[in-house]
Amino acid sequence: MWQFLRLPAAAMRKIMMALLLLLAPALFAAGTLTSVTATNKPIQIKDHVVDVVIDNGFARTEVTQTFFNPNDTDLEAVYGFPVPSSASLSEITIWNGERILNGEVIEAKEAKRVYAEERDAGNDAALGECACTKPKDEVEYMSYQFSVSPVRKQSEVKIRFVYYQPLTIDTGVGRYIYPLAEGGTDDAASSFWTRNPKVEQRFAVNVELKSGWPVDEVRVPGAEAEVKVNKLTDGHYKVTLDRNTGDLSRDFVFYYRLREDLPGRAELLAYKPDANKPGTFMLTVTPGVDLAPITSGADYVFVLDVSGSMASKLGTLAGGVSQTLAQFKAGDRFRIFVFSDNAHELTRGFVDVTPQNVAEWTKRVQQLGTESGTNVYEGLKAGLDAVEADRPTSILLVTDGVTNEGIVDPKAFHELLKKYDVRVFGFLMGNNANWPLMRLIAETSGGFYAAVSNDDDIIGQILLAKSKINSEALHDAKLTVRGVKTFDTTGEVIGKVYRGQQLVIFGRYADGGEADVTLDAKLTGNDETYATRFEFPDVATQHPELERMWALAQIEQVVMKEHAGLVATDEAEHAIRDLGVQYQLVTDYTSMVVLADDAFAKRGIARNNKQRVDVERAAQSARATAPPQNVRVDRNKPMFPGGFAPRLKGGGAFDPMTALLALVAAIAAWRLRA
Repeated sequence: MWQFLRLPAAAMRKIMMALLLLLAPALFAAGTLTSVTATNKPIQIKDHVVDVVIDNGFARTEVTQTFFNPNDTDLEAVYGFPVPSSASLSEITIWNGERILNGEVIEAKEAKRVYAEERDAGNDAALGECACTKPKDEVEYMSYQFSVSPVRKQSEVKIRFVYYQPLTIDTGVGRYIYPLAEGGTDDAASSFWTRNPKVEQRFAVNVELKSGWPVDEVRVPGAEAEVKVNKLTDGHYKVTLDRNTGDLSRDFVFYYRLREDLPGRAELLAYKPDANKPGTFMLTVTPGVDLAPITSGADYVFVLDVSGSMASKLGTLAGGVSQTLAQFKAGDRFRIFVFSDNAHELTRGFVDVTPQNVAEWTKRVQQLGTESGTNVYEGLKAGLDAVEADRPTSILLVTDGVTNEGIVDPKAFHELLKKYDVRVFGFLMGNNANWPLMRLIAETSGGFYAAVSNDDDIIGQILLAKSKINSEALHDAKLTVRGVKTFDTTGEVIGKVYRGQQLVIFGRYADGGEADVTLDAKLTGNDETYATRFEFPDVATQHPELERMWALAQIEQVVMKEHAGLVATDEAEHAIRDLGVQYQLVTDYTSMVVLADDAFAKRGIARNNKQRVDVERAAQSARATAPPQNVRVDRNKPMFPGGFAPRLKGGGAFDPMTALLALVAAIAAWRLRA
């Protein structure tokens, strides 16, 4: 279904089979939670409306839904949903009858205590929590959980929450995911709660895309037949999916493809409302370097998770591996390892890439079943030990990363990978996955990772990854800013830069002025420098959300350092808590308590988040009526003179097989609604 590509009919038939596997529903979904021992009817979700604005490098997601209590007694509503990585939950509002309640972020234990006291007193209250990480002897994943009390008998409560996240363009393609399907990774939760993912009345997703660069095409995999697309200008689209009923068990995935032959570039967003105080920036660099393909034969080692938590994802996994094998060329070799509570090899040594071998091992992978626990360490170690030093080798790790057997301490993974000179490319399956561990694995080894939804275009993700694995990379890359004092930056020391990869750097700066920005790297052994000069503004008020996204990037950096053993746990906890409270982010150690204005005043809780929300909403209202803005800052001195941003090869028109795939997806979508 990846309609941005033109593939041979035989290849498209294989993709169709993979897509059919992808259409299997997930086992777990976002929705209201009810104790398995409860005798009351589940709290219902009457409607669920998602409004998304994607604007020059980041997305704002606003979710509004109405709960209904069908029982004859007042109840507490508990709602859970997966969290996209790098997303900052920043706003919760509750409408309970005539009362409007807003959220403030405070220390997590205090928030829980305040909510419990208000709930037990019969007062209107809510609590937003993040299950972002767990102690080191348990699994790690991310999810939000909202508790709302009371939902009065035979009555409704409306809740709205907002989060922000940075988005990047990969080889000319942008992707946004609204996560709904749960990963099946939380065994304790699934044994305690039952989920009600049904939306009784309206389910709608509205996406507004505002791009400073022309967009050739947008699409929603699996929902093409019912999505309405309104193209306002070359870079401005509105996309709507609206159903009379819904089911919060499948992710919503939105793709957009930029026009061909766009230049390499530097783009800057800044927020500095006071010339006398520091500002915040997000610098996005799209290298205009089309890295050459690697023509010599290479080795690929698959390390595949077949543990119990992968049950709903094996179809996606098998489809992905099958399509990857089909992309290999003569002279390449592969090995396949699988792991659950231990690891073992399916192949017996390396297998040469031939049509017969690809067909045989495709079939064997498609026959895989799930086993027991998850020992990621043993699977990864088996793959690393299989590497032969005389050939270029990449490890393709496919897992949800929820390690609960054997060695689980992230420091041990860091130490293991430091012993080997091999890149690990991770595919992180489903939501509630352990993205902190996968990111540590990828960054330590000099590889990269990509999240894959069960409702995604798996062939698209594979081809994006393949274009990186099979191409040269920039090595020892480092970005430097001179002339303007920057501090508390993230992502300056980059390491490897792969084909089509965007670089996103968050930071703070003291004063506006002209800055010299350089990207130094090695290419095929030669030193290369890409340089530009542009202005950091002394006053900028359009994007106050940058402060929260910068703070979250800082938190993620602290978590990475803690996992690698570079920061003590208590120091990391202190830093995360302080950032969460100061910038009003829900983290491991901070939660959002939602109360009426008089309750906040009575308890002496400062209204810091209310002030931030007011500023953010005023800026968003001003941007809403403006056309898409191009925020390129290196026009006068191009960072990559004459260089075009790499993109996937291939055309964009439908061929008969693509049309057939669209029909398959449309039928499947109709069946899901029926």
